[in-house]
Amino acid sequence: MRPAMITYYDDRSVQVTSTAVRVDGRTFPLTEISMVWHQRGSRSWRVLAGRGAIGAALAGPLVAAALGIALALRLDRSPTVTIAIVGASVLVGLAVGPVADLLFEHLDRSYARGSRQLELWARWRGHPVRLLRTGDALRFGQIYRAVQRAVERGQPATVRRG
Repeated sequence: MRPAMITYYDDRSVQVTSTAVRVDGRTFPLTEISMVWHQRGSRSWRVLAGRGAIGAALAGPLVAAALGIALALRLDRSPTVTIAIVGASVLVGLAVGPVADLLFEHLDRSYARGSRQLELWARWRGHPVRLLRTGDALRFGQIYRAVQRAVERGQPATVRRG
């Protein structure tokens, strides 16, 4: 009796099983893969700038509120005007509250996706072949670990770490 096929990873473009790796319609049988490794590309300045913009969006209202309070105290106006300026500044500072959760969620997703292009390579039939290139670090890690497990269970191929 033949052992059942094990699926290690499966999404719309990548499937890793105990018999093969399929990427965008191309099939690479595990018996023909002798080594697996990954490479990281350079950082994406667009991703880093996006993270900076999120940070500025979080800090902007708080800085404006602090400056407003400092200005109100420095102007030496009547108590009513000072309280009005301080109150308006506090309201500006509180404006960050409702959107902070949304901004932190975007920041978390940015770190999960990563800021580099990641490539998964294999030695297939004696030649290096790039199996996958993606900027999604979380997905890449899942696929890379799936390929490692499949290759390690399927044959004595080399899996290069790092």
